[in-house]
Amino acid sequence: MTRDVRRVVVLGGGVTGLTACYRLLQASEKQNLSLKVHLIEASHRLGGVIETEFSDGVLMEKGPDCFLTSKPEGVELCEELGLGEQLIGTNECYRRSFVLRGGELLPVPEGYYLLAPYRVGPFMTTPIFSPLGKLRMAMDVLLPRRKGDADESLADFVRRRFGREALERMAQPMVAGIYSADPEKLSLQATMPQFHEIEREHRSLILGLRKRMQRRGTGEGVSASGPRYGLFVSFERGMGVLADALAEKIEGAMVRTGCRAESLERNEGGWRVRLEDGERVDADAVCVTLPPGAAARMLEKTAPGISGELMSIPSGSLATLNLVYRAEQVANPLHAMGFVVPAMENKTLLACSFSSTKFAGRAPEGKVLIRAFAGGEAASRAGLADEELARRLIDELQPILGITGEPEGKVFYRYAESLPHYLLGHLDKVERIESEQSATPGLALAGNTYRGVGIPDCVKSASDAAGKILADLRAINS
Repeated sequence: MTRDVRRVVVLGGGVTGLTACYRLLQASEKQNLSLKVHLIEASHRLGGVIETEFSDGVLMEKGPDCFLTSKPEGVELCEELGLGEQLIGTNECYRRSFVLRGGELLPVPEGYYLLAPYRVGPFMTTPIFSPLGKLRMAMDVLLPRRKGDADESLADFVRRRFGREALERMAQPMVAGIYSADPEKLSLQATMPQFHEIEREHRSLILGLRKRMQRRGTGEGVSASGPRYGLFVSFERGMGVLADALAEKIEGAMVRTGCRAESLERNEGGWRVRLEDGERVDADAVCVTLPPGAAARMLEKTAPGISGELMSIPSGSLATLNLVYRAEQVANPLHAMGFVVPAMENKTLLACSFSSTKFAGRAPEGKVLIRAFAGGEAASRAGLADEELARRLIDELQPILGITGEPEGKVFYRYAESLPHYLLGHLDKVERIESEQSATPGLALAGNTYRGVGIPDCVKSASDAAGKILADLRAINS
C-alpha cells in the first residue's frame, strides 16, 4: 500500500460514514498508506439524522440531542476531534422523568431503571401501578431464573419477571421512547442485554440491579428515575458540532452529496459503484453504512446472503417536532427531562423532551423549548401529512402540559426508516452477516443496523469497518 494507491468508497454520509472516512484517512496519514477515499451521500448534506438548527436564539435538534457516555467510543472520538471541552451534561436539578397515565403526568419512581425497579419505597408508593400490580412485580425477588439461553422478546421478559402492568404502564413506553418499536417483537439480548445478564448472574432483577447500583456508588444510582440521565451528554452548540467536526476532518476525501448510489458490483480486482447519474466509481474496497433496506438492495447481486439477511431487518420511522413557547404559555413548570406515553393511552404522541430544561443554552430567558416525538406503528397507521401530524402533536400536548395559544416557533422533521428494529434472533442474524462479510475481501458493513443504535455504537461500528478494510487492502498487497 505504500507503493500502490488504493481507492475506498464509503456509502452514506451520516455519523457512521463520516467516522469511517476519518479512520481511513487517519490510518493513511499515520501508517504512510496511499489511500483515496470517496464518500457518496444521497442527500444534499452530511450528518445523516444529526442536524441542529438555530432560530431566534433557540437551539433545536432535528435528530438525536445527546449520547451516552457509558460506551466510551463516543467520548473518545470527541476528545480526538478536540471537542471534549464543549461537552455538557444534563441539568443536575431535574434528572427525572414522567409517564402519562389517564391524561396525568406521574413521576417515574426514583430507582426505576427502564424495565425494573431497584428501590422498594418509591416503587411501592407510586400511583402508576395498582396494588395487585405492585405485588406481582415484587414477586421478582422469589421467581427462579429462566432456564436456557434462548433469545426472548422484551415483552415476554418483562411479563415473566414483573407481570402485565409493568409492561404496559412502564416498560413499553420506555422501550418505545428509545427504539420506536413494539417490545413484543424486539429481542431482549440485542436491545437490552444488561437485563438478561442480571437475571443470569443474580436471578432477581430487583436484587441484581440494586447490587449493581451499589457497586457503582453514584448518587444518581440512588435518586434518578427512568433512564440514567447523568450519563447523557451533548454539546454547548448542539449535536451538529460533531457532524461538522468530522466533515472538516475528512477534507482529504472526495465527497459527493446529492447523488445516490444505485448498485454495487464486483469487477476485476475490486468493486464498481454505479451512481444514479450514470457515473461509475471503481474501488478496491467499499464500506456500506446505509440503512438495512438500502444496503440490501446494493448487495443483492454481489452478496446475496448478506442482502437476504438485511432485507429481513425492518426499520421504523420517527418524526420530531420542536416547539417554542413563551414561558407563561406553559402551566407545567417542566422540572424534568420529559415524559413518555404508553400505547394504552391511544395517543399519536410517543414521548416529549423538555429540551430547555434538559440542557443549558437551548432557549433564551422567558422562552421554553419542547420537543415532541411521533413514531412506531401507531404513527405509521395514522398516515398523516407533515402538517397534520404536527397539528395533532400540538393538540395532544396542550392539555397535558397546560399550554395556551399557539407556539411562537416550530420545526418539524420526519426520518423515514431511520431506526432498525432488532427482532428476535437479531444477533444470530448479525453473526451470519459478519461471517459472510469476513469471507468477502474489500467489503465492510457498518451503522446502527447491527449491534447498537446509539452514536457510540455507530462510532465503534465505523472504526471496526475501517479496520477490516485496511486489513483487506494489506492482504491485497502482500
